[in-house]
Amino acid sequence: MEYRTEKDSMGQINVPADRYWGAQTERSLHNFSIGTEKMPEQIIKAFAVIKKACAMTNEKLGLLDGRRAALISTVCDEILDGGLDGNFPLSVWQTGSGTQTNMNVNEVIACRGNELAGEKLLHPNDHVNLSQSSNDTFPTALHVSAMQLLRGKLEPALEEMITTLVRLEEENEGVITVGRTHLQDAVPIAFSQEISGWRSMIERCLSAICGTYQGLSGLALGGTAVGTGLNCPDGFAEAAADAVSALTGIPFHTAENKFRALSSKDDAAVAHGALKALAADLMKIANDVRWLASGPRCGLGEIRIPENEPGSSIMPGKVNPTQCEALTMVAAQVMGNDVTVGFAASQGNFQLNVYIPVIAYNFIQSVTLLSDAVRSFTENCLSGIKADREKMAENLSKTLMTVTCLSPKIGYDNAAVIAKTAHNNGTTIREEAVRLGYMTEEEFDSMVRPEKMI
Repeated sequence: MEYRTEKDSMGQINVPADRYWGAQTERSLHNFSIGTEKMPEQIIKAFAVIKKACAMTNEKLGLLDGRRAALISTVCDEILDGGLDGNFPLSVWQTGSGTQTNMNVNEVIACRGNELAGEKLLHPNDHVNLSQSSNDTFPTALHVSAMQLLRGKLEPALEEMITTLVRLEEENEGVITVGRTHLQDAVPIAFSQEISGWRSMIERCLSAICGTYQGLSGLALGGTAVGTGLNCPDGFAEAAADAVSALTGIPFHTAENKFRALSSKDDAAVAHGALKALAADLMKIANDVRWLASGPRCGLGEIRIPENEPGSSIMPGKVNPTQCEALTMVAAQVMGNDVTVGFAASQGNFQLNVYIPVIAYNFIQSVTLLSDAVRSFTENCLSGIKADREKMAENLSKTLMTVTCLSPKIGYDNAAVIAKTAHNNGTTIREEAVRLGYMTEEEFDSMVRPEKMI
């Protein structure tokens, strides 16, 4: 491998000749060879947006000449287009402020910009990082990437799921089945009502997620090192936030209090909490689906789900609820990520939180996994659910809990006697209600009507 020599404030170091990063990136590679988790590409692309926005703002405020600003913008566009992939190799497990990733981006922009210019016009600190600090750019990158993923990836996936649930609700209107509480038989419920519960869960989760946008749309840019805005001109914070908004099409604003923006990660913790709530509801829905589809002959078997692939390497003909399993594993991962995000957010010391890379990594993983899993589950399982109406009717005829509607006429204790006797004798509650003399067949038939109990 061929190398070139780069230098920084600590001296000289060899860097691969075919890469655009500089000395600080190379030092980080040597010093933090930890794990396989690399800084997510969403963070790198968010940094490209930020660096371009800052260059535009610095030019507007007279701090950066037009040629340098244009070079920075051009290279940022290359990063956003994927043209410089392979130049951002740093581990998540680095300095807790993300300084090395900020400098990785600064160095790549400067080196590639100078190559385009044919002369050394850009310095990674003096020009690319002008009016900024790692302490305000990395929190900004976290918020920008979070908003892009939530709005552009998770929202559409959840809306597709809601649309599918609305259709299933309409298709199963009036289909009556056995309700279940404590995994035991309960009073009847319409299958459409059960589906409406799933739909409402996702609608509420989506609403909660959208409710976190106000906090996530506040940007730390302009706070620089400790929140005072040292080396940042008046008006920069507002103008830079406006530029980020223009570049992303997402409304951002400058954070009202930069000291909070640098030292607290409560906005990320609140937003990830909404993701955890979504994961909890998705776990419940997926478990409901696989319970209801269990069988096909020795389980509940009340619904049919798509048969997508063979389910066993040894049992011929076996088909499993694999989409449910994938979704529940994702839910488990997101719940674990929430513990990490919550703990990391609690570790702000004085003027800075130094757990930002791990917050970013877990947050981005959670949104990405949830988005992909929701879309996969919707397309490959939920959309193909079919109620087995005959099985539902059969189970409904066997349930003992329709006896509940008799309580107002004969009392709770007498109704309990009917249910327990029928269960012990293997008979129906109709047979026992009549045999025990509580009512006639005609009275029973007029009162026990499942369609009136939902």
